[in-house]
Amino acid sequence: MVQPAGNFFAHPAASDLVQLEASESPRFWVTIDTEEDFDWAAPFARTGYRLASVPALAECQSYFERAGVQPIYLVDWPVVADDRAVEILGAAQGAGRCEIGAQLHPWVTPPHDEQVSERNSYTGNLPADLQRAKMTALRDAIRDRFGVAPTTYRAGRYGLGRDTAAMLAELGFRCDTSVRAGFDYRAGHGPDYRHAPLHPWWVRTKQGAVLEMPVTTVFGGLLGEAGRGIYHRIVRGGTHARAALARLGLVERIALTPEGIPAERACKAIDIAIDLRLPVLNFSFHSPSLQPGNTPYVRSIADLDLFYRWWDVVLGHLASRGVEPTTVAEILAMAERKVSQSPTP
Repeated sequence: MVQPAGNFFAHPAASDLVQLEASESPRFWVTIDTEEDFDWAAPFARTGYRLASVPALAECQSYFERAGVQPIYLVDWPVVADDRAVEILGAAQGAGRCEIGAQLHPWVTPPHDEQVSERNSYTGNLPADLQRAKMTALRDAIRDRFGVAPTTYRAGRYGLGRDTAAMLAELGFRCDTSVRAGFDYRAGHGPDYRHAPLHPWWVRTKQGAVLEMPVTTVFGGLLGEAGRGIYHRIVRGGTHARAALARLGLVERIALTPEGIPAERACKAIDIAIDLRLPVLNFSFHSPSLQPGNTPYVRSIADLDLFYRWWDVVLGHLASRGVEPTTVAEILAMAERKVSQSPTP
């Protein structure tokens, strides 16, 4: 089924959802928003960012290699332009130990034809021609610098738009991972993913099909997934309302990330995702968190140690539950087998 314009993250047809067979176990995927260091509390700017965290990618890659995981680095324009990043990640990619995808921060990606603003920080809000030009520039830069054309895409700030799916297919991308299920970014002029599915699904356009791999967020507590709507109605009251819901044990939103989610909660989310029979558990974090002082989540050396200990606990729990790592190629092959019709429009 070809999705009408604007329905990139609408609820898909049942035939386009990717489901596990009864005898199959879920897999997991580690996606890293590999980006420049900037002040998250400051206004967006084309200049003034740093790349001090780039050398920390080497330690990150070594950690996941020892764990037997092939992370996918979703690199943005400043990182692609950094020779150190190309050396570290290019060598690992060439040896088959990681994968390279694209992440588009429009405010630092040419052409610079738009006004820098919060609204324009979501690529999907830009004029279609400008979106396409930025996506093309980033794709081509990754191909030229890393020697491989990216097939996986994430919009910075999860900023999909009505034209994104068709553009991705047109530019040779096979997989998108911009949907952050269970989150609502409308207050900042962004998308609404409150009701997005947790399962992957095919998005069909006249230009081709793209597999949506949502970032995994589950709802726990007494109400579980059924409490998603209640959660979103009540948390309009702010963080205190959200904390009260969790404290009462009614419903809580748990994202699969080491950024702000304790390891024990992440392990609980893994168990929920397994019970929901999700085919792929999609973990994510931001590369600036690999160096203290860049993000709210890692402010000190002690925090960085806790960051890696988080992965020790979570990877151990995944292994105990029989959830093994996977790759983009394996995800796409699995998804093509699962749908009841060919993933071409």
